[in-house]
Amino acid sequence: MQLGHGRGGFYTYDLIDNAGLPSADRIIGKYQDLKAGDLIPMFHESHGLAIAYKVDSFIRNEWMLRVHRPHEAEAPDSTWSWKLTLLPGGRTRLITRMKQDYRWQTPRLAAFNLILMEFGDFAMERQMLKGVRARAEYACR
Repeated sequence: MQLGHGRGGFYTYDLIDNAGLPSADRIIGKYQDLKAGDLIPMFHESHGLAIAYKVDSFIRNEWMLRVHRPHEAEAPDSTWSWKLTLLPGGRTRLITRMKQDYRWQTPRLAAFNLILMEFGDFAMERQMLKGVRARAEYACR
């Protein structure tokens, strides 16, 4: 619920993914009241450029879908979904999936997104999931 720049962070490599700001190590109450339509910033605004995912839909403590539209009237160019699955023994599995439409009509942007998503995102997402896990395990002690 609190993932995002200027919120709880990304629980990954903060210098790269969160403008050097440390990710939260606790639940921050003011970021727990998401609604469909809320924007989740991915990084700080620079030169009038800001990328944010919009909360499309969710069921609290079950799943969430975020979408990114470069222009509001367009179909999303990427989606980011989250799902929590209860497991035996009081455990929980978190599954996240990001899908990207590379839009080859703009080849430079498509190539940049391809490199970013297919190569960089794997390492960042893995570290993010490890960061979420560490915080969840700490909170359960």
